[in-house]
Amino acid sequence: MEGESFYAIPRSDAHAGRRGCGEDMHAVDLVNAQWRKATASADTGQCVEVATNLPGVVAVRDSKNPQGPALVFTPAEWRAFVSGVRGGEFDIT
Repeated sequence: MEGESFYAIPRSDAHAGRRGCGEDMHAVDLVNAQWRKATASADTGQCVEVATNLPGVVAVRDSKNPQGPALVFTPAEWRAFVSGVRGGEFDIT
């Protein structure tokens, strides 16, 4: 929702908390995130939303739960993921 503040732990730091190293973790303020989903997505509610307008991060969240957690990637990580998707790297058929 516009005007609300959302926070996410960057994916690369997520495991630090499991080791008890919480001081290595930091929050990313997603209040100014401009969320979008693919124009080709159907109206089934089975979508993810992506915010690419924030400096140094790409945030991803579940469209069914916009107040829930978000994953945060570096732009390079996101480009590698999208390239893999386009190249069929993750096809499970």
